[in-house]
Amino acid sequence: MASSLAPAPAAVRDMQCDLESQANALSKIQKDISKNHEVRKQFTIQVGENELVLKELELLNEGANVYKLIGPVLVKQDNAEAKANIKKRIEYITAELMRMDRALKDLEEKQNSKKESIIKLQQKMQAVQAKAQA
Repeated sequence: MASSLAPAPAAVRDMQCDLESQANALSKIQKDISKNHEVRKQFTIQVGENELVLKELELLNEGANVYKLIGPVLVKQDNAEAKANIKKRIEYITAELMRMDRALKDLEEKQNSKKESIIKLQQKMQAVQAKAQA
């Protein structure tokens, strides 16, 4: 009878190691989700700022002087060129936001999958422990 109890603790230890490994993987996924949210927030702010600049450029007369700050120097720039640059920047940031959204969706799916596998493993461990005690 003692021989049937011996494998259970080893099996439980193996499951505990697996559970710890999966919990660490879940923690990493959650950190990646958090990082994604932070980067996404910055991109959203940048889009808002660039849209505001574009609106301001739209208000200017065609002959108005526009300057771009390059390092410590203000460089004169054509109004149409400035608008085109801002529009390209908005397009780029918007594309990055869409990429971040896809990555976030993927991470959330991985997180849910990992949570499910952890729950199943915990249930399996409880069953083995209950069997060992019976």
